[in-house]
Amino acid sequence: MAGKSRLSDWLRRRSGDGGDGLDEAPAARSRDDLRREDLLLSAAAATFPLAPAAHPSGVSGFRCSCDRIGCPTPGMHPVSFAWATQATTDPEMIANWLRTQPLANFITATGSSHDVLDVPATAGRIALERLESEDAAAVGPVASYGTDRLLFFTATRGTPVDEDEWWPCELDCHPETLAEHPGLRWHCRGSYVLVPPSRLPSGAVVEWVPGHGPDRALPDPLPLLEMLNDASGQVDVEAEAVSWPL
Repeated sequence: MAGKSRLSDWLRRRSGDGGDGLDEAPAARSRDDLRREDLLLSAAAATFPLAPAAHPSGVSGFRCSCDRIGCPTPGMHPVSFAWATQATTDPEMIANWLRTQPLANFITATGSSHDVLDVPATAGRIALERLESEDAAAVGPVASYGTDRLLFFTATRGTPVDEDEWWPCELDCHPETLAEHPGLRWHCRGSYVLVPPSRLPSGAVVEWVPGHGPDRALPDPLPLLEMLNDASGQVDVEAEAVSWPL
């Protein structure tokens, strides 16, 4: 992959003497810093465009590093209003952000190189188990938002030539409408999700599910959507069965 080759060349330049001025003394960097950089550069190498995001702050973690009073999504939104055009896979730009914004979370903009199907964790785990036993190739990278949700990264449906094909539906979820769509969400054009190792207000960390990192091939979203929809329906039926006697 061209992205990985570019990343390898850049990493070799950083490890050499002199370089491009971005080198740091190994002793000055913690293991967490190195892991954070590795995770983000791996996502960039997988062609996921990245941009800096706010981060949780305060003792409880439910305050946001942005200037907005009562921010409704603390630490879960981009820093810049121009995030869609700012998002990049350029490793040097990402390294610069890591150096100048050491506490920042990171988002990946969806709808250009990939989409994300975002589901409640219970339904996501059911679908993931089925997919791994039936057709492992049908599932690509998967990330967890703490214990609440799973994010399934897929190929993008892109921007249709005919705008009428871009149908409006509740699956087309924009960041500002997340609270209105607690079930299955489809992040595509104009949306974004946090990427590992971003920190959530709860204290949890966004992580790749073991064996399902960004190096996996992106699957077709439609078969995966069908499986996730079935799993979500199963969870709803089971929840009704439990709550009915009450």
